[in-house]
Amino acid sequence: MKKVINAPENVVADMLRGMELAHGGMLRVIHDFGVVVRADAPVQGKVALVSGGGSGHEPTHGGYVGPGMLDAACAGAVFTSPTPEQMLEASKAVDGGAGVFYVVKNYTGDVLNFEMAGELAEAEGIQTDYVITNDDVSVEDSTYTTGRRGIAGTIFVHKIAGAAADDGKDLSGVGEIASRVNANMRSMGMALTSCTPPESGEPIFEIADDEMEIGMGIHGEPGIERKKIEPADQIVDQMLGKILGDTVDFTGSEVAVMINGLGGTPLMELYTAYAHVADVLKREGVAVWRMPYIGEYMTSIEMAGFSITLLKLDEEMKGYLGAPCSVAAGRPF
Repeated sequence: MKKVINAPENVVADMLRGMELAHGGMLRVIHDFGVVVRADAPVQGKVALVSGGGSGHEPTHGGYVGPGMLDAACAGAVFTSPTPEQMLEASKAVDGGAGVFYVVKNYTGDVLNFEMAGELAEAEGIQTDYVITNDDVSVEDSTYTTGRRGIAGTIFVHKIAGAAADDGKDLSGVGEIASRVNANMRSMGMALTSCTPPESGEPIFEIADDEMEIGMGIHGEPGIERKKIEPADQIVDQMLGKILGDTVDFTGSEVAVMINGLGGTPLMELYTAYAHVADVLKREGVAVWRMPYIGEYMTSIEMAGFSITLLKLDEEMKGYLGAPCSVAAGRPF
C-alpha cells in the first residue's frame, strides 16, 4: 500500500483537519464527532440539509457543505456508515427551527443510522424528514443494500434540494423535490481496478489487468458482469443501454449528464467516454442541458473507473441546479 497518510487509523481526522484549515471561510468541523458544518450554521428559518456516509468518496460529502447545498455532512470511517450520534450532532448544529432534511444513499447501515438519528432528533424537538437515493440501475439487493444502491446521482439531490431549501421551501417542499429528482435520475458505473482502504492495507477485490467489471458499486460491491476490457464506446453503449432501458423515459427530454470519475481515472478518459455519451443521446433524441458535469464528484478512494448519471429535468429542477452555491469542492454548478 502506497498512500500519502500518517497513521491509517487517523486518516479521516487528518483529512477533516486539512479541510477546515483550507476552507475555514466556508465550513467548520466538529472534530469530536467528525461532522462538517457550513460556517454560518445554523441559518434561522431555513430547512437544513444533512448528508453523510463513509469516507473515501471525496469530495462527497464534506466537499458539498456550504450555501446552496448541504448544511452539514457526517464523515464515517472509510466505507463505513456514520453513527446515529454523529448524525444527531450534525442535526443539532444546523437546525434553524425549520427542520432538518436528510439525504441518504441506499446502503443498509446509512439508512438504519439516519432513521435512528431522526428519531433522536425528533425527541429533542427537531422535525426531520429524509429521502433515500437509489439511482444505480445495475443491481438490486447487493452486498450492502436492500434495493438499488445510491451512487453519484445523489449529488444532484444535494444541489437541487439545497437550492430549494435556500429558496425558502419548507420541509415537505424540500422532500417533494428531492424525491422527484431521485425518481427521475438513473446511474451506472464500471471499474478497471480495485481500491485499498487505508486501515486494511489490502485491495477490496482482485481483478486481472485485462478485465473490467460493469455495474461495480462505489464500495467495490460486485456488478453485473466481469469481462475483458473493451473500447470506450462499447463500454458506454452497455452502460447507457441499461440506463435508457430502465423505467425513466428520457426520450425528448432535457437531461443533466454527469460523467463521474471514481478516483483513479484521468480526465482524458472521462472526456472520451462523454464523447460517445453525447453521440448516443443525440441519436436517441435526448438533449443535454447547459453543460455536462465531468470530473470527480463521488469517488471510491483510488479506483479506476467511472459512472454515468442522467437526470430528466423539469423547469423547477433547472432553476435550482443552475442556482449559485459556494462549496469546497468548487465544481461548476
